Amino acid sequence: MSFAIVANKPGGPDMLTKMEISPPSPAAGEVLIRHDAIGVNYLDIYIREGAYPWPVEENLILGSEGAGVIEAVGEGVTGFAVGDRVGYALPNGAYATHRVIAASMVVRLPDNIASDVAAALMLKGLTVAYLVTRSYAVGRGTKVLFHAAAGGVGLLAGQWLKSLGATVIGTAGGPDKCALAMANGYDHVIDYKSQDFEAEVMALTDGKGVDVVYDSVGNDTMAKSIKCAKRHGTIINFGQSSGPYADFKIKDLAIGSLYLSRPTLFHFATEREWLEAASAEMFARIANGTLSVAINQRFALEDAADAHRALAGRATTGCTVLTID
Repeated sequence: MSFAIVANKPGGPDMLTKMEISPPSPAAGEVLIRHDAIGVNYLDIYIREGAYPWPVEENLILGSEGAGVIEAVGEGVTGFAVGDRVGYALPNGAYATHRVIAASMVVRLPDNIASDVAAALMLKGLTVAYLVTRSYAVGRGTKVLFHAAAGGVGLLAGQWLKSLGATVIGTAGGPDKCALAMANGYDHVIDYKSQDFEAEVMALTDGKGVDVVYDSVGNDTMAKSIKCAKRHGTIINFGQSSGPYADFKIKDLAIGSLYLSRPTLFHFATEREWLEAASAEMFARIANGTLSVAINQRFALEDAADAHRALAGRATTGCTVLTID
């Protein structure tokens, strides 16, 4: 049986229900994918809760990254064929056994990249790719503060940043998560549950602050993140897991003539040249060992609501994927 997990309307995880579907036929320029695995991200929770606009009034299929096998191709599709293994990152539509997607948004998976790894990697790994290159060009000696260091993006970021020669400071909640982050490239990890991360960052940088702060937490951290950046430093806000930071005023940046950016992956992923190049580099880093993916939670697709509860409850580390029997 083909099915999808849909959110009936904006709200809590109880809004997620199973709905039988018929595999759609690809239109011109599209491919039909039979999913093997689907990634779960905080973005899915934002959308489910209604923090971002819904593209439909009800029965929204969530999920923004997945991997599987092409079962049909639409008219005019070149470069892909039935049987190809592919992955993608695209807002909504992934919590389903099958979906159609524009061929321009998928990439072919190398033989050494398993489908569950790709499903855990496409959105999170490509997020790291744009964060450390396009949003801020990290290089040898760059001092970085990265929040949520033990999360799916955070663990990938620690490894990637370290390979670039950066000095990487992370924050995480509790000793186990701090130890996990330390094992994934971070030079220092601050336990935000027992330490003042602003004070610790300033102590680690001799009072100067870091070159760039990556903040996906939002409300709980942004005020201090701004104070952790050095003069002429940069703050990259790319999420709001604790809620939107509502107290920001432009004059706040005058504390150090700071730069602030709020990028989103999907503005990069629609650039085909970037998508292919960033994916190729990401897969190459998996192959050469400078990047590894920690899939620490697996749920059946039918149990997507439980996955959301675990992620929102900060009961997860690394990546979470939904599997299909």
